[in-house]
Amino acid sequence: MRTSTMAAALGGLGLAGLALAGAARADDFGVQATPPAAQSFHVGRLELWALQDARYVVANDGRTFGVDAGPAAVAQVLRDAGVPTDRITLSVDALLLREGSRVLLFDTGVGAQLHGGLQASLRAAGVAPDAVTDVLITHPHMDHIGGLVTAAGASAFPQAAIRMSAAAWKRLQQQSPQMGRVIAGQVRTFTPGARVAPGVRSVPLPGHAPGHTGYEIVSGGERLLDIGDLAHSSIVSLAKPQWTVEFDEDAATAKATRLEELPALARSGELVFAPHFPFPGVGHIRARGNGFFWQAGQ
Repeated sequence: MRTSTMAAALGGLGLAGLALAGAARADDFGVQATPPAAQSFHVGRLELWALQDARYVVANDGRTFGVDAGPAAVAQVLRDAGVPTDRITLSVDALLLREGSRVLLFDTGVGAQLHGGLQASLRAAGVAPDAVTDVLITHPHMDHIGGLVTAAGASAFPQAAIRMSAAAWKRLQQQSPQMGRVIAGQVRTFTPGARVAPGVRSVPLPGHAPGHTGYEIVSGGERLLDIGDLAHSSIVSLAKPQWTVEFDEDAATAKATRLEELPALARSGELVFAPHFPFPGVGHIRARGNGFFWQAGQ
């Protein structure tokens, strides 16, 4: 996508947190369309689906990952993982949970204006947009709320209650008044830490964005944490959680949150959904030396 087109789309949404670094260098940087995909898995008796929406490719130019370490240090981490050293590739995915008459969607991807494929992936899981009863938002950045409205500017999930923290809702209205007006009648706010649906608890994960919230899903003795943007890269963010990430609005707090939450997840072995890790983004955080690594799968 050309830089001017991409910048106009982001500016129109009035959203922060998705850097344009690299978009001017080549057509294979920035937001990219991906084929629709829906992959099911279980947490206890619950069936969930990871939904593929898009891909985002960031240049390793020192402006996004490892801001305080430099591109050479980032390149070494990527080289050690056996991947290209000039870029960091992130998935953009969402999570779906169906239980009885309730259909819960966690985040909504980049949206139709940036060619997000969430709606097609939702159909692949057998769900129509008007069947979604609850949309749970981790935070108000474009790659998580862009799909709340259609290309025509209408609510994409007209029958759903749209749930997010009060701080996230305040920021969304400031950044995108038009989107705020479209969905205002559907929004239900909460304080992070609150139970937001049967078997679903919000988890405060401060630093990345105002009101940034994860969601823990529990069934029987099993649980899964949707970490939102606690970590972006399954390689760099885990190997070097102490490095600054340009996406984080409060970098110091986000870093402290990573350094608290990642060890806890490694100790517990809790299943994780990470919307920016390689699709389907389901797996476990494991400790390695002074950092961590991603073990995909259940």
